[in-house]
Amino acid sequence: MAFDLKQSLRLGQNLLMTPALQQAIKLLQLSRVELEQYVSEQLAENPVLEEGFEANDELAIAEKKEKEHTEEQAITERMDRVKEILDSASNDSDGDVNWENYSQTQDAGPAATKAKQANDGEVFNYENVVSTSKNLTESLMTQIGELDFSEEEKRIATYVIGNIDERGYLTSPVKDMVVQLKVEESDVEDVLDTIQRCEPNGVGARDLRECLLIQLRNSKLKNGIVEKIVEEHLALLETKNYDVIAKKMNISVDEVISNVHIISELEPVPGREYDNNSLQYVIPDVYVFNVGGEWRVALNEDGLPKLSISNMYQDLAKNGKGSAEDKAYLQDKMKSASWLIKSIQQRQRTIYRVTECIVKRQMEFFEKGLEYLKPMILKDISEDIEMHESTISRVTNSKYLHSPRGIFELKYFFNSPVSRVGAEDIASESVRKMISDMIASEDSKKPMSDQRIVEKLEAEGITLARRTVAKYRESLGISSSSKRKRYY
Repeated sequence: MAFDLKQSLRLGQNLLMTPALQQAIKLLQLSRVELEQYVSEQLAENPVLEEGFEANDELAIAEKKEKEHTEEQAITERMDRVKEILDSASNDSDGDVNWENYSQTQDAGPAATKAKQANDGEVFNYENVVSTSKNLTESLMTQIGELDFSEEEKRIATYVIGNIDERGYLTSPVKDMVVQLKVEESDVEDVLDTIQRCEPNGVGARDLRECLLIQLRNSKLKNGIVEKIVEEHLALLETKNYDVIAKKMNISVDEVISNVHIISELEPVPGREYDNNSLQYVIPDVYVFNVGGEWRVALNEDGLPKLSISNMYQDLAKNGKGSAEDKAYLQDKMKSASWLIKSIQQRQRTIYRVTECIVKRQMEFFEKGLEYLKPMILKDISEDIEMHESTISRVTNSKYLHSPRGIFELKYFFNSPVSRVGAEDIASESVRKMISDMIASEDSKKPMSDQRIVEKLEAEGITLARRTVAKYRESLGISSSSKRKRYY
């Protein structure tokens, strides 16, 4: 067996992910809020990067100069006032502080403070007072602090409250807390009972059954029957099996329904009112509006700083007398800043092109409404603007469009087609809207089954399987007909 060395030349193509390309892809898939955060981080980390202004942006430049002048003037005025105070103190013949006058000023209260500010030419700005809502834990701790608890009871209460989640439910078993706190089980149960009498009603429960029972107890709505329904027949209650409940309790269905009405007014998630994360504010990336019968697209540039490379650092990199290491550092930072600026510009151009193409294809939707939304897939847009489908997917993810019809995620406009007899295919989102409208107008005492919805869609020329209708209904967050049925 012999070994030999030889050279060969082979031609091939490889896709290399350069740092610039990696950054461009990363920025492309960021949401608006994430992009703003990322830019802020880069401004803090990269010294050569700064917020700049376009040459023709005279208003922005004027505002910047006015702001700088105002800040400089304010600093000068403050320094003058400090100098006056120091001069006054040095000229005081007694060399003592007039504590009586000082005390009167401090004890005069808000009225004196307001008068003094009026004399100084300053007005109290109420916008500087920040009001923050308490979360569930803070609210419970405040309520416990108002009770006549011993130090040991406060320690137990603090630990118990720490094990209550944002929904208001106790997540740790009492026996585990007993071990951790090294106290008697009765001590923990007594403190927990007190916490369960706090607001919000139902807080500190270990499960839904206990949550509802606590609310019934605290609101004095218990009447024997309603408690028994919650304690023994909660599973039947969830499926609205009122006939079976009535039979098991040996009472009439009407009596069951009247008590179920009481239960329906209780809150299954006590901590809901303290959930500050439930509201999400959407900042649109693009605006679509009609001007003279023509639909136009405009990028939302508000909040995105106009980035530029510092002239000072550019001069240092070219003409500075620093070491080679310093110059290499500056060159690297300038290159990173240049990549970032170009990547953001490329991101904005791509979003604009994709949105413009979506508007052209979905013109009837913007003019007439959801019923005219056309089927569309990523491939349609990728072919129109000659970009890969994966790029279109990144562009449309977490990007929002503001139009006279409302705010929509760009992905909203991509729908699979649903066949329609004697007419063009219809978008699946339009079919969901039809199902939603049908259910919204149904008789709540006789809700439509999925099969009945299938039949009504067939009358419109749309043929769907019952399981497909069920899938669309569930995607809309609508319960089955048995759970939608109302008895009162």
